[in-house]
Amino acid sequence: MKLLYLAAFRAVMLTGTVSAAAEVLGRSQPAVSRLLDKLEAELGAKLFERRRGLVVPTRTAQLLLDEVERAYVSLESLKTFASRVAEGESSRISAAVLPALGLNFIPATLAAFAREWPKTRVLLNVQMSVQVEEWAAAQQVDFGLAEMPFKRSGFRTEIFSDQPYLLAVPRDHPLAQRSQVGPSDVRGVPFIVGSSFTAMGQLLAQAFRTCGVPLEAQYEAPLSMTVYELVKQGVGIGLVDPYTALKQLDSRVQLVRFVPTIPFNVALLRPESRPANPAADALLDFLASERDRLMSGFPG
Repeated sequence: MKLLYLAAFRAVMLTGTVSAAAEVLGRSQPAVSRLLDKLEAELGAKLFERRRGLVVPTRTAQLLLDEVERAYVSLESLKTFASRVAEGESSRISAAVLPALGLNFIPATLAAFAREWPKTRVLLNVQMSVQVEEWAAAQQVDFGLAEMPFKRSGFRTEIFSDQPYLLAVPRDHPLAQRSQVGPSDVRGVPFIVGSSFTAMGQLLAQAFRTCGVPLEAQYEAPLSMTVYELVKQGVGIGLVDPYTALKQLDSRVQLVRFVPTIPFNVALLRPESRPANPAADALLDFLASERDRLMSGFPG
């Protein structure tokens, strides 16, 4: 199976049409169609349904795309490694981090890091924790930051942060005057929850069950940033991770402790086979300092 076949397949899947894929690949539309035909012939499976000039991916195509994306990640890792060999280990950092840290906290810290390491390239991959774990296990990044627990091996871990989630409440809401809030206090209040498949979603559901209170979620949002924005707009109340909460500080939102505590346990993942990278170590020092500064403002 030639890589060119997979490139054509991936381009069609990502762009949605053969003509758009042809433009991306710099080939003619008939040439891309022939590559798809050859890939289907080698696989012995139909990847697309042709309907009135459109190509509709089959279930097999969707499954294949997942594997092809993994292959492209590996190829990108090889390219990164080759560049690091040519340029020197300290000239490039590859990191994978969960959105709670990658959307605001780390970009703000990189501004300070760049002043001392101006020639260092940083590849910042913002992914859900399960993907960060996968990349760290595959030795594809210098370090990862992800929410525990983990299922894979191939990396060393240490706790980076263990401050709990905070309850974000509209400033004019009666609960905003409380020092802490529990499940029994939110009955009848529009509640915003994270996705049920996340560690936080499962722990929150367990906390409500333990207290004998039904968890009646009116909204579900996978990212703390989205939850915080909904609270700002007065839509309801919801738990947000401490990094999002403290970096976003807005006069329309009050942060309140939630009891029982829902931990936000973030670990640093260091791939076991990855060579030492002084620049990555320096960036981690910057992140630790900024973490300590930020968490000093955690509600007492």
